[in-house]
Amino acid sequence: MGPDTSPQRQRPVAGEPGKTASPERLAQIIESYLADHPAAALLEDGRVLFDMRTARYSVAESHGRCLLQLWSNERNLVRTVVDVQQRAQCLRLVTRRMGAAKPQSLELAPSSDRRTPTVRDSARRNYQRLLERVLTRHFIGYKVDGLRTAMDLEHSFGPAYVRGRLLKGTGADAVIGVSAAESGSVIDGVLTLGILWLEYCRLHGDARRHFGGLKVIVPAGAWRTTAERIAWLNHAAANFELLTLDERSEELVPVDFRDTGNLESRVVHAFSPAAALERCQAGIDRLLALVPEAARERVEIRPRSATEVGLLLHGLEFACVRHGAAAHSFARENEVTFGAGANETSLTEENEALCCDLFRRLFKSRQADGAHTDPLFRMAPERWLESRLRMGLAELLPDLRVDLLYSQVPALSTGDRGMLDLLTLDRNSRLVVLELKANEDLHLPLQALDYWIRVRALNADRKAGPSGNAPHSAFERSGYFAGAEVSPLPPRLILAGPALRIHPANEPVLRYLSPEIEWELIALSEHWRRELKIVFRKRSSDRG
Repeated sequence: MGPDTSPQRQRPVAGEPGKTASPERLAQIIESYLADHPAAALLEDGRVLFDMRTARYSVAESHGRCLLQLWSNERNLVRTVVDVQQRAQCLRLVTRRMGAAKPQSLELAPSSDRRTPTVRDSARRNYQRLLERVLTRHFIGYKVDGLRTAMDLEHSFGPAYVRGRLLKGTGADAVIGVSAAESGSVIDGVLTLGILWLEYCRLHGDARRHFGGLKVIVPAGAWRTTAERIAWLNHAAANFELLTLDERSEELVPVDFRDTGNLESRVVHAFSPAAALERCQAGIDRLLALVPEAARERVEIRPRSATEVGLLLHGLEFACVRHGAAAHSFARENEVTFGAGANETSLTEENEALCCDLFRRLFKSRQADGAHTDPLFRMAPERWLESRLRMGLAELLPDLRVDLLYSQVPALSTGDRGMLDLLTLDRNSRLVVLELKANEDLHLPLQALDYWIRVRALNADRKAGPSGNAPHSAFERSGYFAGAEVSPLPPRLILAGPALRIHPANEPVLRYLSPEIEWELIALSEHWRRELKIVFRKRSSDRG
């Protein structure tokens, strides 16, 4: 009998059958998986313990064991990993808890959606039938036509959204819906797919039939993000309607996106970078002493807050110093940690050798000509691109103020925390929002629109300054753009990415944004890590 080659069989990821990988190899496998799956989730018995988009972790060899530690605002976990097995797109971790006799299994999955394909497909078919019933009852006089969830990769349509048409005489509307069973990010992505579906219907439909608009249907209670986005579309180009569907009562309710209340936004107060560096200098010096001497000039030292400074290599934070209260004392001290990305370990005398080894591997791997298969090279590509733009912005976009450039600005809106990639002023003192993507992202235009909406709201929040001088925006009152007077005009929006990594659907979606939004799409050379130059650019003014 030949060997079992069925996909269900669990196999060790590395090494020969029957041999256990070394602790170092186990740690490398876990690190590589997390680098490839930034939205991964750690599960135990099918329950999500950690969402790796917000959690932090440490994985390394310690006293002959592979020690895995994870922590978030909700919980902490420490396990010894004794084996790793590949299961389809998941990684099964065989672990031991301290003091436990039997090993326990954890699972790293690409995302937190744990429905099996069969369950997921069945739920989507049920939603399609439900949507057809509801549309037929609600839109009397219309014919519900061609509802489908079929995959169409050529036009970016996936099975999570039900798309179809509402026909009436020679008129028609495109319609798209998404079930409450889908993840929040999928629900928020419905408008992007809706715009693409409307465009498809207009280009491929019967020439005698006019598609006048788009009806977007979202779950009850999950409409706000879509409503805020629809408000800033070009309503002369199409009639956009937003409705919510309660899947239990089958009640379809229109949402007036023009009257969703004022967008409540606030920006975290600016701090003094020089003061932060002074507070954390002892910890910074300690870390730099562990960096290979020839590589120290490549280290970027960036204050993140008044009490926290990060050390970065091409946008990837590999060490951090936090200045805070010492345990059991009123004295202040520096907490020093190291680790790439979400991987974080407190620096001690015992693990200085491990820290030096990480730094050596990092500076060898993370360089423009590094190996694309290396997880340290692949990590945080957007942050690498951001780092390159920060350094080359004066030459690349000379109309922007490099001296007033802010990176990763925390802005809060309706309970959500967002981080603006880059924010600055142009030479006319007008705000400029820069959103960057190193890889294809279908939803880039509307995600960038979210940040533009926040920045516009903060700029429009103007109050008189001291001594009765001109009103200041929320940015100026929070300490940003010192010495400059920010223009009250709406911000400009710039989207940038490597030319071959800009999703072909991005430009069609951008064309449906409101004429009030001045946008620019910049395509960079594919070898942007070595040389930063513009290949082509598209502007909102090109719409004619």
